[in-house]
Amino acid sequence: MAITVNLRYTGKKGAAQAFAREMISSGTVEKIRAEKGNLRYEYYLPFEEEKAIGDDSCETILLIDSWENQEAIDLHHATPMMKTIAELREKYDLHMTIERFISDDKIPEQDKAFIRS
Repeated sequence: MAITVNLRYTGKKGAAQAFAREMISSGTVEKIRAEKGNLRYEYYLPFEEEKAIGDDSCETILLIDSWENQEAIDLHHATPMMKTIAELREKYDLHMTIERFISDDKIPEQDKAFIRS
């Protein structure tokens, strides 16, 4: 039962992209991907940008973060990398939203007709 977390980081004028770039270039993403229980840690850009914070243009980066179970997430949250992530969120003044999903690997037969392999 994997747990997937969608984190949306929103910031002004390129801040969210700069955050993701620094997470990658600092080696933090690579370390997180190497943690026991990590299944996925990937950043994505949306096609449609939001205009939500004040009058300034803002942007969003989506992080898809997937773990084997809650224990793996808890262990990740106890690592020194969480301090690094928090410091970078502050540096780039990012705001977040979160959604959690529990994997369901059983695809119903009626849905399989819509999947191209």
